[in-house]
Amino acid sequence: MIDIAIFNGPNLNSLGIREPMVYGGTSAAKLESMLVSWGIEAGFRVVFQQFDQEGQLVTAIQTASEGCQALIINPGGFSHTSVAVLDAMRAFNGPVVEVHISQIHKREPYRHRMLTAGGADVVISGAGVHGYLSAIETVKELLRR
Repeated sequence: MIDIAIFNGPNLNSLGIREPMVYGGTSAAKLESMLVSWGIEAGFRVVFQQFDQEGQLVTAIQTASEGCQALIINPGGFSHTSVAVLDAMRAFNGPVVEVHISQIHKREPYRHRMLTAGGADVVISGAGVHGYLSAIETVKELLRR
């Protein structure tokens, strides 16, 4: 079975509570359960973690590069500010798909600049939590190539 890392950035542990009109009503725990199920259906073992601290996310990406074949990441607010996360994504040894639950280009102007997108092979934005399912299918295709 192929291992894929799915990492969420800051505040995504508040899904279902924080701004449900923007992020939907799915809780973080439910999302994790869905990701594991979707991963198994696609033939993957999912390593899922959520990080509020930038350095911990960077270290996790670096570590995952040694054992996981792909990375799906929602960097949250780090998307707009973190060169460190960008560099870790660029160094990842395998396909990288960046996911955003909301359509960031319809939100505040400061969210339109996605620094970390430069480290992703594919970016999915605005599909709600089902963007992660699209990311899993995208990873499957990228690994097939």
